[in-house]
Amino acid sequence: MRSVTYSMSMSLDGYIAGPDGGFDWGEPDDEIFRFWIDEIRGVGVHLLGRRLYETMLYWETAAQDPSLDEAQREWISRWNPLPKVVFSRTLSEVRGHARLASGGVAEEIERLRAEPGEGEIAIGGATLAAEAAKAGLIDEYRTMVYPVLVGGGTPFFPRHERQVDLELVESRTFASRVVYLHYRVSR
Repeated sequence: MRSVTYSMSMSLDGYIAGPDGGFDWGEPDDEIFRFWIDEIRGVGVHLLGRRLYETMLYWETAAQDPSLDEAQREWISRWNPLPKVVFSRTLSEVRGHARLASGGVAEEIERLRAEPGEGEIAIGGATLAAEAAKAGLIDEYRTMVYPVLVGGGTPFFPRHERQVDLELVESRTFASRVVYLHYRVSR
């Protein structure tokens, strides 16, 4: 069965975006960007909330920019053809290899798990991940922990979730002092 992973960057105090919605503190350096390129190779489909989808739309047309480096071009070659499912109450259409979700996150995950296909079902966006976590559908949590305290904002983890036991799969410290943590849900 395809696993469901939730991967995002967060501040040390547990937020994916600060009180003002900003996340410029989480800008990946070259080493971390290369890591995310390697990670996306294992993804078969990506589930996104509206805000993350709108942020990632940049990559749909970025290939036209002659100043892009090799890593950015490789990201585009992997991200753009990747199937994406966007969850939104306000969007009426999406671009690229994306489609609007026809049901709730639990229904979409179960449908995707039942379909033939390879690669992980990746979730991006804290609100979407909270829904999947509440339904017990997240198999792995992967985060880049940035050495910054933002004091509030959008939390990586839902605040009213049941206890979930995790086992550490991998940890890594980058030259920038960012720490990658990869946990699998203990069943």
